[in-house]
Amino acid sequence: MRTGIFSFLFIFLVAGSALAQKPRTDVELDRSLEQLTRDFNGTVGVYVYNLETRQEAGINSDSIFPTASIVKVPILAGLFDKIAKGEFTLNDTLVYEAKRAYGGSGLMQFYKDSTVTDLRTLAALMITYSDNTTALWCQELAGGGEDINEVMKELGFRYTRVNSRTKGREEDWKKYGWGQTTPREMASLLFKIYDRQVVNPASSDEMYRMLTNSFYTDYALSQIPPYVQTAAKQGMVDRSRSELVMVNAPNGDYVFYIATKGNKDNSWDFDNEAWKLHRKISAFLWNYFEPDSDWKPASGSSDLVRGLRY
Repeated sequence: MRTGIFSFLFIFLVAGSALAQKPRTDVELDRSLEQLTRDFNGTVGVYVYNLETRQEAGINSDSIFPTASIVKVPILAGLFDKIAKGEFTLNDTLVYEAKRAYGGSGLMQFYKDSTVTDLRTLAALMITYSDNTTALWCQELAGGGEDINEVMKELGFRYTRVNSRTKGREEDWKKYGWGQTTPREMASLLFKIYDRQVVNPASSDEMYRMLTNSFYTDYALSQIPPYVQTAAKQGMVDRSRSELVMVNAPNGDYVFYIATKGNKDNSWDFDNEAWKLHRKISAFLWNYFEPDSDWKPASGSSDLVRGLRY
């Protein structure tokens, strides 16, 4: 019995040390990302990590960028931290008040006053439809930016923070908006959720399930086969468009984060320069990691999306 325990501990420690090893740089991918991003009219940050090969690549991977709505991933982690501490359950009943309505993306702003809802609906709308009204409500329930930022610190993130409605971060809010992060840190947060390291394994599993239901498939997700599972979150304001994606690919999972700021093109058309860059990088990564795949986006799909959404 004792031998079995020591064997288990040895295997656990070896596995843990392997995960903690510094990733090796994929030099070829590094060069390719440089070529893909060099002509962009703005500042680009990219981080890519292949979980199978344990190789990484990036451009401005440790520079700080606005998150826009990708801050909803740290908010989700903060919310599940409160759930794990017994303060809430996902099935808790809540009552929506019209005074909570906040514009932009999302559905709850159109709910009737006094509509009965629950915490699971809030979290799901925040992630799937990037609902701003439910996100602000979830931020409040999670203890505000102060408590969420403590969770980020505990996870080892130095720069990933909630700024809006957070005491002491007024200057950061003026510079970066609702939240801030680096490409490496946000990709690492999604990896930690995937690897069941955030809050606890059950919470990580539920968060990951929510992240696999993104409504916004026009950008990076459009370049990945629809039968391949992805977990994703997008963030969009006029001069900053960013995207977080984990691909559960046949040859091995990979995660990437594309961040932009100071964008010259602040249009909201399908062919916005940043969104074209997202599609270009995502397509390149799929073909780079899945060279034997013959899948390509269907002919005419871009025109279909233009017709439906714009």
